[in-house]
This record gives sequence, C-alpha cells and structure tokens, in this order.
Amino acid sequence: MARVKNGAVTKARHKKVLKAAKGYTGSKHRLYKTAKEQLMKSGKYAYRDRKNRKRDFRKLWITRINAACRLNDISYSKFINGLNKAGVEVNRKMLSELAINDEKAFKALVDISKKGLDGKVKATEVEATNEVTIGGKKTTTKKETVKKEIKEKKETVKKEVKEKKAEVKAKVEEKIDYAKMTVAELKEVAKKKKISVTGLKKAEIIAALKK
Repeated sequence: MARVKNGAVTKARHKKVLKAAKGYTGSKHRLYKTAKEQLMKSGKYAYRDRKNRKRDFRKLWITRINAACRLNDISYSKFINGLNKAGVEVNRKMLSELAINDEKAFKALVDISKKGLDGKVKATEVEATNEVTIGGKKTTTKKETVKKEIKEKKETVKKEVKEKKAEVKAKVEEKIDYAKMTVAELKEVAKKKKISVTGLKKAEIIAALKK
C-alpha cells in the first residue's frame, strides 16, 4: 500500500496562518507556532473590544451631553429623566450631535425636559417642533404626520425611479437589432430574460423577445 503524506495540506495551513499574521513584529509573522498563538490572542482581543467600543462611545456621548446640559443649568440625569417623562425618544448619539452642532435645538430639548420634570408636558402631548422639509416646503407637524409624509415621498421617488428604469430598458431594447444576431445569441438573451424558447425558430424567438 502506498504511503500517504499530508505535507501539502500542512503547508497550506501554515501559509494561511502566516498570511493572516502579516504585519506582526518579529517572529510573530515568520514562525508558524508564534504566529498562531498571536492570532488566537488577537482574535480574543478583537472580540472583547468590539463590545468595549460601544461602551466607550456611550461614555463619550454622555460626557458631551452632560457638558451641554451644565451650560443650560441642568444636570445630565435630570435632563434624561425629563425627556423620558415628556415622551421624547432621542438616542444619546443624536443628543451629543445636537449638543455640538445645534445649540438652539438642544436648548429646545432642555426646555421640554424641564417642563417634563415639572409635569407641565406629558408623553401624549409632545409634538415635533422642528421644521421638516418635504417636497421643497418647510412644515411644522406632529411626529406621526411627518413619518407618514416622508414614507409617501419615498414611495413616490421609488415609483419614479422604477418608471425611469423601465423607459431606459425599453430604449436599449429598441436599439438592439435581433435580426443580425445568431440563434445561439438570441437563446442566450432569452435565457437572461427567463423566456422559454425551446423548439422555436429564429423569427419566433425574436417575436418572443420583443413582447
């Protein structure tokens, strides 16, 4: 019986590991054993830090929001509590962006939060106060109305894009001269369009493609 050797498989496995370890310092990218150990550690660190990154960003957003809150004479905890009582649902990432880029909008949220803490605003009474541009017109509407109008606008745009694609496709098909194509080429086009042309003659295939 012939001797079976697995040198090629082992070599391929080693190459795969060393390729993944490319860029590591010293023997970590040269020696298989060292490279494999480092890759295992790197994988563990990457898995751990993917979770930690989310925590770090949340800490950063809270720090930014807190700094902006202090400028408006309110603490971070009271600000968030007031927004919850007022029924305002804005995540911390958006709040931090407002704190940095739009002081007026953030101040408006602080006012809503203060009213929420005093019980002057309830969750069911909160309305969207920001101006929203829909179809080139600025309007101030309730949350649900804004969502509905945006959804309708998206559907209209999708419909227009679909119609435009259909027009372009029709123009392209008009330019194609099926008569100059061979039967094999016609069958390939029909296959792409998912049209069954089995047993049909050239003229019949062309007629089927033009439908």
